[in-house]
Amino acid sequence: QLQASGGGLVQPGGSLRLSCAASGFTFDDWAIVWFRQAPGKGREGLSCISSDGTNTYYADSVKGRFTISRDNAKNTVYLEMNSLKPEDTAVYSCAKTYGTTYRLCVPQKGTWGQGTQVTVSS
Repeated sequence: QLQASGGGLVQPGGSLRLSCAASGFTFDDWAIVWFRQAPGKGREGLSCISSDGTNTYYADSVKGRFTISRDNAKNTVYLEMNSLKPEDTAVYSCAKTYGTTYRLCVPQKGTWGQGTQVTVSS
């Protein structure tokens, strides 16, 4: 299972670092995706990282502002978020994924746990 944490309330232009802790499976066998869902909107894939951390993918909406990384020794994936905007407000979650290309960077059903709320507001 994958549990996200680290969300909170931040002002526009601010930063947050999210963590995704894995348990119950061989973490370094899997690519991981960060995705979000805002009220009334669909799920949006944001960023993926390969199992060894050498390949990454970013959606256009976060490219240049968000950075994904992983520490396989700690079974954890991170999402560093900078220059946050009000439209980044959503519940952020992490899940197993299929790869680090546009088509493959989608969450696998049933592999994510509780997300973390990020609210960007002044």
